[in-house]
Amino acid sequence: MTALFNLQSLLLVILLLICTCTYVHDLFPAILDRNKKGVMGIFWKCARIGERLSPYVSLCCIAMAVTVFFSS
Repeated sequence: MTALFNLQSLLLVILLLICTCTYVHDLFPAILDRNKKGVMGIFWKCARIGERLSPYVSLCCIAMAVTVFFSS
């Protein structure tokens, strides 16, 4: 089953995208800052979400880790 049809996998992919974009933006801010519009702007927006909502994102990471641990 792909991540598009499984809600838990889709949320995990989105959460990992937010965390990865935030990490890349922290290391190399110029890469994401010059691509604020268009398709590449999605990554800049994910980095912004990760920066501004970091306590909630970290709680979601912990919750997702617990659910994945107990479901397998």
